[in-house]
Amino acid sequence: MNHHLDVPFYTLEHQYGFHGDKPNDKSETRSGNLIIHGDNLMALKALLPEYEGRVHCAYFDPPYNTGEEKWVYNDNVNDPHIRKWLGEVVGKEGEDLSRHDKWLCMMYPRLVLVQKLLHPQGVAFISIDDNEYTNLKAICDEIFGKNCFVANISWQRTYSKRGDSKGIPAEVEYILVYSKNPDWQPNKLERTAEMDSKYKNPDHDVKGLWQNTSAFAPGAITHQGMVYAIQHPFSGEMLYPTAGACWRYQQNQMLEYMRGWTDYELKDLEDAEKRANVCGVDVDKVKKEIKGIVLAKPLKEAQLDALSVLERGNWPRFYFTKNGEGGIRRKTYLEKVGGTPTSNLWPFSEVGHTDEAKKELMEIFGGKSPFDTPKPTRLIERILDIATDDDSIVLDCFAGSGTTAHAVLMTNKKKHSNRRFILIELMDYADTTTAYRVKKAITGYDAKMKHEVEIYNKKLTIKNLPHYAQYLEEAKAVTEREQGNYSEFSQPKLVDNCIRVTATRVSNGRVEGLGGSFDYYELGQPLFVEGNLNEEVDEEKIRQYIYYTETHEPLRRQRKEESRYLLDTFQNTGYYFYYERDHSTELTVDTLDIVTEKASQYIIYADVCRLPKEFMAEKHIIFKKIPRDIKRF
Repeated sequence: MNHHLDVPFYTLEHQYGFHGDKPNDKSETRSGNLIIHGDNLMALKALLPEYEGRVHCAYFDPPYNTGEEKWVYNDNVNDPHIRKWLGEVVGKEGEDLSRHDKWLCMMYPRLVLVQKLLHPQGVAFISIDDNEYTNLKAICDEIFGKNCFVANISWQRTYSKRGDSKGIPAEVEYILVYSKNPDWQPNKLERTAEMDSKYKNPDHDVKGLWQNTSAFAPGAITHQGMVYAIQHPFSGEMLYPTAGACWRYQQNQMLEYMRGWTDYELKDLEDAEKRANVCGVDVDKVKKEIKGIVLAKPLKEAQLDALSVLERGNWPRFYFTKNGEGGIRRKTYLEKVGGTPTSNLWPFSEVGHTDEAKKELMEIFGGKSPFDTPKPTRLIERILDIATDDDSIVLDCFAGSGTTAHAVLMTNKKKHSNRRFILIELMDYADTTTAYRVKKAITGYDAKMKHEVEIYNKKLTIKNLPHYAQYLEEAKAVTEREQGNYSEFSQPKLVDNCIRVTATRVSNGRVEGLGGSFDYYELGQPLFVEGNLNEEVDEEKIRQYIYYTETHEPLRRQRKEESRYLLDTFQNTGYYFYYERDHSTELTVDTLDIVTEKASQYIIYADVCRLPKEFMAEKHIIFKKIPRDIKRF
């Protein structure tokens, strides 16, 4: 549980930069997009000095511990009960009795570090299946807090049911969602054309497209002042809300809407019993003196007014259906609706499935998929849509084929945004597969393109059903006729009461690049060796680490020669790292000129301090010894 504290800080060593517009330029891009090759536990710890509290969205797809993955527990721990696992392939259920322990010990410190890296409004998405779902939920409740549990999303990973499966076939996997703080709220999704198609404008309303929705709202018993009668201007009937409901708006607002049809007024109808029935209370408990909204002129005159409005169009917000012969409904305008909230059920039709993911990889990797269970790009795009903004940082510490980076680049292209990705991959394919895919996504690639068209479609009705066999023959004839034009044909299928045949033409095409760049890193050296500072490490990385341990903030200040020992001033404290690689440093009255900025107090790292305690207290100086072996000087 505390293993993350024992993990040493390692450096990240830049290997090359990839510039989408200059593929041969290997210089550092400084784009903020990183691909890191190395153990993700060490890499996550290495990210802390610069990224603690800055990651807006973390997605990871860890081993599901199915027994088929052949993953190895290799974390370097001191506990003798755990050390005996090192280097062993984790076995199948029933063969390896410690397999769940190993998985939990692998996941726990990584989740702790991810939680530390999250922004205060950050959120983590973790893919999992039935094998470790309950264990993962338990440790996430402990690490993030039960009140930070957001959702358990069910992702429909397959588009067809498996006929050869025993028992109940598994169609879904899970994505556990936890936020850094309990008040996190997801973004709403953009509306689709299908959603908008439900909005019409039959009355030529000047406010635009609208959809008819209920005139009522729940809460009759607590909003009794909004329970009353409205007289129908066409039939004269007194309309009340349905049981347990009230009108959508306050009475004065409803009165204004109704006056758009004809003249109305408020009148005491002595209808306490009716209103009590709507509210579900006894008559003596219903609110008194609630008047109804009734016609202010004879019904015949009101009907003529209302009919004129009906024919004119641009009806009031509350209108009467069936050309005035139906009930009352409310207009909800498309421009006021905004986005749509997501749910915890993500069907493959919206976010893709495993076969789609494999086809994506096959296009990039010459017809072969380097992974058996990749995630579709659309799935990660959905996560980015609800959990990130234009400048968010996205972390994936089990990067695999690089789907997360691909999704970030796609989202940036669509939304003209600057989301950044950090990928971490342990395996040797980090460059040849993970980074390779990201390069192809940036620059574009040649791929076999499939174009599916419908070559036969015959609607079946009661009248023509006896000709079913004839239509099948027609479909087969069309298939034979088109043999030279298409490479693949479907069998005749009954879809939406139609006999349908589709054909596919395969052609070589170009997938356009998404643009962007990234920097590729290897996990470097540890900052400390046997308790002493590793002086083979670049001094700037040491300075960044020292400042982070003191402030938990990244060191942004550029170093200048005139104040070369100053790290930065933070919250009125000056931080100084008085260090020379080739000789020992002593803090004395004569060397205090290293302090170049006035502050309320000073924290100074040096090898030796010769200042009197009284002097240090008076000047508000705190000395900290640099951990290195100075006997060699």
